[in-house]
Amino acid sequence: MRRWKLAAGAAACLTVFGAALLAQEHAHKPAPPPPPPPPARHIMLTPDELKWGPASPSLPPGAQMAVVSGDPSVKGQPFVVRAKFTDGYRVPPHWHPTEENLTILSGTLMMGTGDKMDPAAMRPLTAGSYSRMGANVRHYVMAKGETTIQVHGIGPFMVTYVNPNDDPRKKK
Repeated sequence: MRRWKLAAGAAACLTVFGAALLAQEHAHKPAPPPPPPPPARHIMLTPDELKWGPASPSLPPGAQMAVVSGDPSVKGQPFVVRAKFTDGYRVPPHWHPTEENLTILSGTLMMGTGDKMDPAAMRPLTAGSYSRMGANVRHYVMAKGETTIQVHGIGPFMVTYVNPNDDPRKKK
């Protein structure tokens, strides 16, 4: 009988300590990783499928804009937008808090850098040209002929004018 009690006691100890060890092992295991994000959607658009409308109120009136992908107002989100400018359309000196990547699709975009618009210092960027501006680079543009551009970057895409009086959001 004594052997039975010893065997039963040993079994009980093993059960208690085994359960404690097993619980401790599970307590230190990291949580499983979250499921992967859904795959990115494949986007294909022809020019006639773009939805054009008035450009952002942060730009002077007269421009047209189409969001190709993403949302330029969302922080950290990649975006692609297109803008159409009529001949002579100007955007006074301004800057963006994020990098701006610009491709000229048609027409000619005259571009310069600095705090004051200087037509003599502007460089013509024709169809197929590309420009990359780092965050906070002061620049200005003017369309020569009807011009279409494509801008891509990481949001938020905001426009701050060097001269606050140039900001169309402040004009009535």
